[in-house]
Amino acid sequence: MKYARVSAGGRAVWGRVGEEDVELLSGSPLEAVDRQAPDGPGPTVIGTVPRAEAVWLPAVVPPVFYAVGLNYPRHIAHCGAEFPVRPEVGYRANSALTGHGSPIVKPAGLTGRFEAEPELVAVIGRTLRHATYEQARAAVFGWTIGNDVSARDWQHRDRTFWRSKNSDTFKPMGPWIETDVDALAQTTTLRVNGEVRAAFPTGDMVFDPYDYLVEITRHITVHPGDVLWMGAESTCRIEPGDTVDIEISGIGVLSNPVHQEGNSV
Repeated sequence: MKYARVSAGGRAVWGRVGEEDVELLSGSPLEAVDRQAPDGPGPTVIGTVPRAEAVWLPAVVPPVFYAVGLNYPRHIAHCGAEFPVRPEVGYRANSALTGHGSPIVKPAGLTGRFEAEPELVAVIGRTLRHATYEQARAAVFGWTIGNDVSARDWQHRDRTFWRSKNSDTFKPMGPWIETDVDALAQTTTLRVNGEVRAAFPTGDMVFDPYDYLVEITRHITVHPGDVLWMGAESTCRIEPGDTVDIEISGIGVLSNPVHQEGNSV
C-alpha cells in the first residue's frame, strides 16, 4: 500500500495512492497502527484527486527526524573515515523538508560543492522503548525516499551541520510511503537530468534500520511518524537547472528540480 500527504483545498491531507487516483483520507494511517489494531477502523475516504494532478507534500512530518551518516562501506572508504563500531544517529530539521516535485533551492552566495545523497527512509509506526530487533522490525510502518542535499563548503567550515544539511528545501522526501516492500533487497539509483550518476544495493549497510532502532530506544522513545534516514553509498554534484531523480526499486521515484535562490520561477 502507498500512503502520501498531498495538498487539497489548501491543507495537508493524507491519501492512499492508486494507479490513477489518490483517495483522500479522513486521518493518518499511522494512528491505527500505533493502537496496535491495524485491522481495526482506520481513516475513511473523503474524496479523490487524479494522481497526475496531485501536489505532493513531504511523505510525513516527523515528530523527530533521525539521520544516519557514514553507513555504507564504499562511502566510508571514500571519506577516509573509520568504520563505526556501533550505530549512532544525528538529527535533521523538519523545516528543511520539501515534497516530490518541489524545487531544491541553492542559497545565494553558496560556493563549493552542492550535492545530492540518495537515501532510504524508514517511517516508524509504533511507540518503542528498549526494543528488541524483532520489535524494531515490526515497528516500521513503511519506507520512503530522501535526498540529503548537502552544502560541502558550509559543512567543512561550520562546527555543526546547522545550515549545510538543514537549510530550507535541503531535505526532499517522498513521494509516498510504501508499506509492502522488502526495502533492504532493493536498488537505489541516482539520476541527474536522466543520466545515472550512482547505483548501489540499498541494503549494503554497515548497520541496518533495526540495529539503529534497537540502539536509539535504549535511551530515547521513538514515536509514530518519526523517520530514520539511512545514509547513502554515493553522492553527486548538482547545480541550478538540474533535475534530480532518486529511485529505489519497489518504492518509487523522488524527483526535484534545482533552482537558484533569487531567480524567478
